[in-house]
Order: sequence, then structure tokens, then C-alpha cells
Amino acid sequence: MDSSALDYELPPDLIAQRPVDPRDSSGLLVYERGSGDVRHRRFCDLPAELTRGELVVVNDSRVIPARLRLERPGGGAAEVLLLEPVGEGVWEALARPSARLRAGAQLGPVELLEPLGHGRWLVRLDGEPDGEPPLPPYITEPLSDPERYQTVYADEPGSAAAPTAGLHFTPGLLARLDVERVTLHVGLDTFRPLTEPTLEEHRLHGERYAVRPAAWERIRSAGRVLAAGTTTLRVLESLARGAPLQGRTELFVIPGFEFRRVDALLTNFHLPRTTLLGLVMAFAGIEETRALYRLAIEKRYRFYSFGDAMLVL
Repeated sequence: MDSSALDYELPPDLIAQRPVDPRDSSGLLVYERGSGDVRHRRFCDLPAELTRGELVVVNDSRVIPARLRLERPGGGAAEVLLLEPVGEGVWEALARPSARLRAGAQLGPVELLEPLGHGRWLVRLDGEPDGEPPLPPYITEPLSDPERYQTVYADEPGSAAAPTAGLHFTPGLLARLDVERVTLHVGLDTFRPLTEPTLEEHRLHGERYAVRPAAWERIRSAGRVLAAGTTTLRVLESLARGAPLQGRTELFVIPGFEFRRVDALLTNFHLPRTTLLGLVMAFAGIEETRALYRLAIEKRYRFYSFGDAMLVL
């Protein structure tokens, strides 16, 4: 599949700069694959759309304060974005300006150990992460409350970005649904734009996940499963293929993928030319997804992390 098939034009004013209040007042575009029906709802209407006893599975990973604004030894600003712990205070991280950084340099609590290429470094962190929420670069307004970049059920620290489909849930709405939890710690590679000419040539790096045995038994035996977010879907489809209950997944979902456990998908509107959009196309159909995105733009849905949601049944 040519990577250009995942391109689309988005008016800049549709990139949501702040979350709505309350969370569940965001828009919800509903698409039924069987009939082709489309409905325009609010997220608070989600229970009314789940009429077939769906078990709603969410990702309870918590975003760590991973963006560290630091100073280089000779002066000048530096930034380190912690991606994943690799043991004994050592992290994989993004650091910039990477070309001006050298192994052995001390940037406040961060020691640069080894460059890994493409702006990635191994670093040693003194203490626990104590920076800012790692908001995506397309969000240019400061976030007044860091908890708005967390889901209300975020319990397990470890993500470098929020599982954004879950940002719409409120405690009251969750109480009206049948909910189960899994954990996948989101890495930035999930959001990295495609650079290869075809989708199949792109390399997707692994992400850590864990699922309780009792949770997987409920999910495995459920009549219908709604995955709240692309990260949740990747966990469930990995386990449906025999993966262990804890580990790393490199599952790459592209058009032609056979879904073995997920029956419905809740997801935000994603950036063009990304693996996330490819996953949605795999679930909803390529041309169907293009048509839904055109409709969402026409109806002025809000896009990306703090934007509106789409429910594919």
C-alpha cells in the first residue's frame, strides 16, 4: 500500500488545541460497517450506541512527566524526552539539539551515555522523571491542568504519550458501561510519520504491555469487544494470536489484517501518513475511512489528541 494513500488535507483550525469540558461532551462520529450508516452524536451517547452487550476494554497506562527542559554544559537550551526505562536508571530518550550533544555530557539530572541515531540516546536519569507532560508538537497552547492529558483511569505509569481515545471518558460514563482494563505503554514510534514509500516497509518498534489473567479471560470469552483506542486493539489482537500476557508487541495492523478479537473500535482522528491511520483503514476499510475523514472535516469535527472521537461498529 503506497504511503501517499494515507495523506489528506486538514484545515489547521480543526487541530484541537485544548480539551473540551466536560470530557464526554466531545463529538462522536458513529459508523456502522454492516449498513454503512453514519450518525453524529456526543461522546456521552456512547452507551446508547452499544446495544449488543459490548465489553469496553481500555488502556490504563499513565503518561509520565517525561519532557525535561535542561541546559547544556557550555550554555544553551537542551531538551530530553524520556521514552522507556531500560534498567538501573537508564532510559532510552530523544534529545535535542542532538548534533550538539556528546556522550558523557551532564544535563542537570541527565547523563548522556550513548547516541543511538535519529536523535535517540541512552541516558542515565538521577531520580524519577519530573518534567512536563510530553504534549505533541501540534499542540501549541500550554495545558493549564496536566491531568487533562491523562485518562481518568490512568493507573500504570510508563507512557510517552496518552492513549487519546480514552481522554473522553468520565467516571460517570464509565459507570454506565461494562469495562475491562489492559496496559500498553505508548511509545512515540506509534505516532511517527511514515517515511518509507509503502506502508509494509515501515518498521514499527515494540511497546510494553501487560494484561491480568482474569482480565484476558473476560475479554477472550466476551460476546463482543470494543477496543477503546488503537493501543488497546494492538494488545488484544496480539493476545488473540497467542502472545503471552506480558511482554512487548510489534504487531503492525495494516489493511488486509484479520481481526480475531476486536469487534468494534473507538478512536480519535489521526494524523495523515501514520500507522494509526493505517490501522483505522484496516478496521473500517480504506475508502470508507477516507470518506469518513472527508465528512468529519466537512462537519468540522476536532482532530488529533484533544479532538473528537469516531466509533466504528
